[in-house]
Amino acid sequence: MDEAAGVAEWLAAGFAGWFAAEDYEIARTVLQRGVAALFLVAFLSSLNQFPALLGERGLLPVPEYVRGFHRLGRPSLFRFRYSDALFRGVCATGLAVSALLVLGIPQLGPWWLPLAAFLALWGLYMSIVNVGQTFYGFGWEMLLLEAGFTVAFLGSDQVPPPAPVLILLVWLVFRLEFGAGMIKIRGGEEWRNLTALYFHHETQPMPGPLSRQFHLLPKWVHRVEVVGNHFAQLVVPFLLFFPQPVGSAAAAVVIATQLWLVASGNFAWLNWSAIVLAFAAVSDPAVHAVLPFVPEDLSPAAGGWRTTAWPADGDWVAWVWVAVVLAASALLVALSWWPAKNLVSKHQLMNAAFNRWQLVNTYGAFGSVTKNRVEIVVEGTLDEVPAGDAEWREYRFRGKPGEPGRIPRQWAPYHLRLDWLMWFLPLRTVHEDWFYEFLMKLLLADPATLKLLREDPFDGERPRWVRARAALYEFATREEFRATGKRWVITPLRVVIRPIALREVS
Repeated sequence: MDEAAGVAEWLAAGFAGWFAAEDYEIARTVLQRGVAALFLVAFLSSLNQFPALLGERGLLPVPEYVRGFHRLGRPSLFRFRYSDALFRGVCATGLAVSALLVLGIPQLGPWWLPLAAFLALWGLYMSIVNVGQTFYGFGWEMLLLEAGFTVAFLGSDQVPPPAPVLILLVWLVFRLEFGAGMIKIRGGEEWRNLTALYFHHETQPMPGPLSRQFHLLPKWVHRVEVVGNHFAQLVVPFLLFFPQPVGSAAAAVVIATQLWLVASGNFAWLNWSAIVLAFAAVSDPAVHAVLPFVPEDLSPAAGGWRTTAWPADGDWVAWVWVAVVLAASALLVALSWWPAKNLVSKHQLMNAAFNRWQLVNTYGAFGSVTKNRVEIVVEGTLDEVPAGDAEWREYRFRGKPGEPGRIPRQWAPYHLRLDWLMWFLPLRTVHEDWFYEFLMKLLLADPATLKLLREDPFDGERPRWVRARAALYEFATREEFRATGKRWVITPLRVVIRPIALREVS
């Protein structure tokens, strides 16, 4: 009996040693608080924009959308009933839970408390995404959902960080990075001949304050950027799975390249998500080697499981936790077949979910690069007749290029959804339902819609006519800027939607 008990104790100790990633406390802290912070930004962005875009009187009203929603089979609290008041309640709840997690309060309690908090964020935000239509059709939406679900199983300070969940988070970073790299290699020729960044900094959806400086770098630097990108996305992701310190070094490369992207443009929370998630491969000794001032123990209650054998004899609560983690891990492993198959497919999908819960997705971005920046400029006039001598005034957007001398702002990780979709219009078609609804709202001087803009040229007064025209935007060279003070050279192209009056769209 004593021998059998000894074997059982040895097996339990071996299992605990494999399951408990004791050197990843800092990683868990960054992952939990970082993902919670991204949820906070996402709920804040939705609270400020969703009612005008998708609310009861929005451009694409959710009540109309959910009438046929039962056929889609997507989970959402709004599946059977939507109101702006209910939506604001969902956002307020999401903001409160996110803030508590950022402060680390649920992490001080039992393991199920942060689990419940993150699953609540996942469910609440999925309810929004699944009725968000084109305004929520971005890869970073499903990325946040998958990250929130997976991070939920990291536990609290009362239990050690579980190794299976950290490995699954590394797998998420691998799919994010390697998927983006393969999309580029299989995409436009500009990624293979190393010329993609001759154009990208200028033509990206939402330039930042330094984008022009990046664009004006010598072409040999742009070629080095592309080579560095290929290395970071096609080679480094494999190294994330290597033992330490290789895994931490690979994560450092991911973080560095993502910070380069943060500095060069605005991509909502995509880059910040990659930075936070990369910490799944970073060990505590690696952090202390680089940042010796970081406290040895970021978790005030972590001493509880460190001072005794874990799980302790008879600690059935701890074994329940182990069972929950292993069950969730088995689910995510099973769901990994489809995205893994997609990564090696000749017809690789970009930013696609393979199940209704948006778990274990496939990711990717910018398989091809736009060579010219064509902007859709929206204008209105108070003149009775929109003839050639009419005075047209331009509506200014928050994130889109506007006045030629204006420096673009840094918005990320905040997401300007209207501005992003405006970038897609010349690449697809201006004849989108939501865009015509947007023009109608401008004719009505709708206050909620006007709040989405940086400047209403009519100060709340209704214009008689609105129109849309295309214009070519190019970054000014240093010589042009010194001569004119303008950062953009703007070339008018053509009117793409003729003048529309309210009676034509009412």
